[in-house]
Amino acid sequence: MPRLSHRTQPSTRSRVSARTRLSAVAALTALGTLASVGGATAADPTLNGQWAPFTRCPVDAAAMLAADGFDKTPQCVVSTSASGSIKLGKTTVVTGRTNLQFGVVQNADGTSSVVAPPSGALVADSATVPGGLFGLMCPSDIPVITGICQTLSDARLNKITATMESVGAPYAFDQTAGVLKDMPIIALPVRIHLQNPLLGDKCYIGSASAPIVLRPKNLDYPAFGMSFFQGDGTLDEAGEMSRIDLTGAPQNDSGFAVPAASGCGLNIGLINAAVNAKTGLPSAAGNNSLTLNSAQTHLAGLTAPGTVAPDAGKVLARNWRSAVR
Repeated sequence: MPRLSHRTQPSTRSRVSARTRLSAVAALTALGTLASVGGATAADPTLNGQWAPFTRCPVDAAAMLAADGFDKTPQCVVSTSASGSIKLGKTTVVTGRTNLQFGVVQNADGTSSVVAPPSGALVADSATVPGGLFGLMCPSDIPVITGICQTLSDARLNKITATMESVGAPYAFDQTAGVLKDMPIIALPVRIHLQNPLLGDKCYIGSASAPIVLRPKNLDYPAFGMSFFQGDGTLDEAGEMSRIDLTGAPQNDSGFAVPAASGCGLNIGLINAAVNAKTGLPSAAGNNSLTLNSAQTHLAGLTAPGTVAPDAGKVLARNWRSAVR
């Protein structure tokens, strides 16, 4: 880049870019400080035997404890996948591990209600967005965005991660659909948290008031298994607990809509517009998809809940706690 002489005045675009680069460095420093003082979250407990996958079952939630075993039956559900992908508008991201857990109260009339853990039903690994921030909003003819684009040769500023988060409890759980294929199993409201020093900490696709609602379904019939175990998780053919395993089937949803990104960046309006334009958001249903590879779903409950009525929920909670190591 040629050096300016003392007679040469920088262009307006150069002045904007320089200011933006300085702002970007300041933002990186401030956000880095915030990240360094963030509190650690408590680790999930380790459970014995057949209880092992159910680390976040909300057994102590009021609705679960109140289930009597006659009119209302409590159960724990977990569904995991080691990898997958999600397409939002024009952007496709390879995803890592997902862990969905919730409680279910099955009603005598055939309906059910879902109970989410306090920390949210879904826990997912962060995924790296291909191309980083540069790929999400550059090039641009907006001077402020152009200035930001010029800072992105620094890999730390360019890298962007996307994390799927629960916003509200899942609903419309269909236990039968979990055994079959091509039927939505559950409705899962989520948002996508985009994280990068220049985007700030409040950049989301979707929100609590306007979430992305995923309705995954099996693309093939899962393998079916069933086991019985004691309250503490030890295998026992005469055990008071039972577990259903539905494994190996890929799951997919290609019918959800995706809202625009919001809350992004130093200049919120301009960066939102740049990200949405480049990624094709908002995106109507039919243009987006989620795939979970080889989903592993497990459901645990009392084998004969009526025998401990009206205390089925309390017995389930006691058994779960007895398995914690």
